[in-house]
Amino acid sequence: MTNGSITDVPGIRVGQAQRRGGGWLTGVSVVLPPPGTIGSVDVRGGGPGTHETDALDPSTLVPTVDAVVLTGGSAYGLAAAGGVQRWCEENGRGFPVPGGVVPIVPAAAIFDLGRGGDFAARPDATMGYEAALDAARSAEGADVERGNAGAGMGAALGAGVFKGGLGTASVRLAGKNSQMVVGALAVVNAAGVPWHPGSVPPSAGGGLNTTLVVVATNATMTVAEAQRTATAAHAGMARALNPVHTLADGDTIFALATGAVTLAHDPQLAVATMIELQSAAAEAVRLAIIDGVAAAEEVTTTAGTWRPFPAADA
Repeated sequence: MTNGSITDVPGIRVGQAQRRGGGWLTGVSVVLPPPGTIGSVDVRGGGPGTHETDALDPSTLVPTVDAVVLTGGSAYGLAAAGGVQRWCEENGRGFPVPGGVVPIVPAAAIFDLGRGGDFAARPDATMGYEAALDAARSAEGADVERGNAGAGMGAALGAGVFKGGLGTASVRLAGKNSQMVVGALAVVNAAGVPWHPGSVPPSAGGGLNTTLVVVATNATMTVAEAQRTATAAHAGMARALNPVHTLADGDTIFALATGAVTLAHDPQLAVATMIELQSAAAEAVRLAIIDGVAAAEEVTTTAGTWRPFPAADA
């Protein structure tokens, strides 16, 4: 059973590249939005590995985002963003400057170093380019591969005990805004486990864990509204996992707004519609995280074995 996909948002495409075997267990996921998409970010983890997130602040010059990169390899893996920038430049996507364009490609990384057996086997610009090309070649509304795919390939869960993965989901608004869709793509590499009443989180001894999310909608937003949507969407992460937002993780949510449809506001309380959309974003994040946990498959490498989180506890 599926709860939809981030690609239910018209114009949003997802591409992936991964390596497994021979010391490898890692990958890259790229979200490629239509040109002119507004973007922002909210970083809540105390140990983030990120690239170009400062450019997404509402007070900065460029409001648009050309692609978002989620990658394995910790800080080393951020090199994948360079490959995505190369694809964008080749296709004329970016902020116009004299002589060409500068693609705006923010990125965030999870820690999966050494899980395939080789600490040096991590994403690079070539893998980033491969994932961008995969996104560009995908059809509108194409399915997204879940579980051990893209940046979810090397993901782990529960302080490194269980297999993490990549998940996605979408939520559609109701009433006058039924054309509005909010989708989420999540890479679940969490220190915590799926939350439920009475659950006890594992020891954080595994450390160096992160959940990365891209939220996308076809609504029209300002950069400030996109940033507030990313902030609100973190509630979905907290509902799905325990613990989150620790000193040793890089929990990060990007928010993208394609601007294809204008929200129909209640004239008596205009802000109510935006609150509804942000609530939907939080729910999409929760569903995407649970989807990523459920879709993860067992992996064995020379570094160890990671089994899926028990379904009865999810």
